Amino acid sequence: MHQSRDILIATALKYEGDWDQILTSVQNGEMPENTYFEKLDHLKCKVVTMLDSDYPQQLKMVHKPPLVLFYYGDLSLINDYRKNISVVGSRQYSEYGYKITTEIVSGLIPYGFTIVSGMAVGIDSIAHQAAIDAGGKTVAVLGSGIDYCYPTRNLPLYRKLKKEHLVISEYPFSKEPTPSSFPIRNRIIAGLSKTLLVTEAGQHSGSLVTALLALSGNTDVMCVPYKAGINSECNRLIMNGAFLIESADDVLNQMSTF
Repeated sequence: MHQSRDILIATALKYEGDWDQILTSVQNGEMPENTYFEKLDHLKCKVVTMLDSDYPQQLKMVHKPPLVLFYYGDLSLINDYRKNISVVGSRQYSEYGYKITTEIVSGLIPYGFTIVSGMAVGIDSIAHQAAIDAGGKTVAVLGSGIDYCYPTRNLPLYRKLKKEHLVISEYPFSKEPTPSSFPIRNRIIAGLSKTLLVTEAGQHSGSLVTALLALSGNTDVMCVPYKAGINSECNRLIMNGAFLIESADDVLNQMSTF
């Protein structure tokens, strides 16, 4: 007789992390084929499910809370969402975006914050690296399978995060990302932190999706302002209720008022 936890993980493997299919299968009382239970023994990563006591409680509050998370590294880094700060931004970053992201992240690390991001090219990778360079901890939420490094140019970063920090994904093994998997994973980035910081975001940026998810939930959104006339989603978010911040001190001061 299989335990409920193993059934849930095997179902996640069968449907490759697809939330809707996993839930439907569980609700219908379906039992995955034995081949998926056999795959449990071949997982290189660790697994946490909604049935486990160490499942991040804050994720239960997001839309479609992840039923199963595959991960490498230290899961305790996301135990306290009040000490996590999610940092997101454009893939096509400017020199200013690089500078302000590095400065703010570096200024937050001495206060014990963990930086959460999506390991994408651009601001995400800059935020991860700034946290590492400042001697802090960082968490990557993947839009691909837990064993699939995307983009491939981030392989050195991915390996370091697996070994010394935390990498998590809803998707098992080497499942390749799809255009829809990145917006879906953004709810996890938004849900893991009390504060979401957008340091640079152009029109139609995926960061906007993350910020809107955060604004609709229990996450405080902070944005770095840009010059008038520049096509900046940061300015639009500020107009719609995000907090305007220009430094790590601004972030800390704003957080102290919550």
